[in-house]
Amino acid sequence: MHPRRAPLLAPSFLAADLANLQAETERLATSAADWLHFDVMDGRFVPNISFGLPVLQAVARYARQPLDVHLMIEDPQNYLAAFRDAGAAGLTVHHEACPHLHRVVQQIKQLGCRAGVALNPATPVSVLVDIAADLDVVLVMSVNPGFGGQAFIPHTLAKIAALKELLLDTGSDALIEVDGGVNADNAGALVQAGADVLVAGNFVFSSPGGPVATLAALRAQLDAADDVPAGRGRQ
Repeated sequence: MHPRRAPLLAPSFLAADLANLQAETERLATSAADWLHFDVMDGRFVPNISFGLPVLQAVARYARQPLDVHLMIEDPQNYLAAFRDAGAAGLTVHHEACPHLHRVVQQIKQLGCRAGVALNPATPVSVLVDIAADLDVVLVMSVNPGFGGQAFIPHTLAKIAALKELLLDTGSDALIEVDGGVNADNAGALVQAGADVLVAGNFVFSSPGGPVATLAALRAQLDAADDVPAGRGRQ
């Protein structure tokens, strides 16, 4: 069995104040955030358009945490080096967008980035059996990708547990990341199911107390629910 990991927190910039991204980035610099999650959408793979390379490059100038870049785009292999150069520490592509997934994962690793693969809600974890050992991260979408503010899909808990078993069976040390509808009500159950990284957008940035206080409260909640020492390090 792999050692239990203290969960990492990754606030999603999709829900941040887009008119003040420098201020948002600097505000999170000393927060409980371990990664900063950055969603890239092309309007083709998903029905929305979000950030691109210039915005990531601008955020990277002020970021203290690693930038976790989620590419919800077609043909991601054509843009990997550009996103690495713009500041990405981790690059996650969608299984559904990559017919030659092994090649794309190797490209990401050759660029020196953490290599992740995302699965849409209807995609079973079994599709990763032949590549799980090569991955650093598996991102489980707990909403349909494309828009923030959606409700969490309850079946995700069973999917995470199944993914955890697959990773153990294949000898993979990949982190399990969860994105979509994450909040204080389901965070504990997600971690118990096997999640290592919690991506949260609206819950963090739209909370009355602000993102820094909300992340601190979530960290305290998770630490209190487990005897895992706080702070696993920003990887």
